[in-house]
Amino acid sequence: MATKKGKTIKVTLVKSTIGAIPKQRATVEALGLHKVNHTVELPDNDAVRGMIWHVRHLVKVDEA
Repeated sequence: MATKKGKTIKVTLVKSTIGAIPKQRATVEALGLHKVNHTVELPDNDAVRGMIWHVRHLVKVDEA
């Protein structure tokens, strides 16, 4: 997965973390997401992609 320098992605929380396990809740918080429909712009790198992969059922990703 090659990423370009300075590229970003938009991540939106689309499902609540109420029923999620604590590790997933912590991952969503580490991504900077607080409420449902909250969107953040993050750098497109392997670390962020890995975090998104673990909570892929809770978030929506838009390639910017």
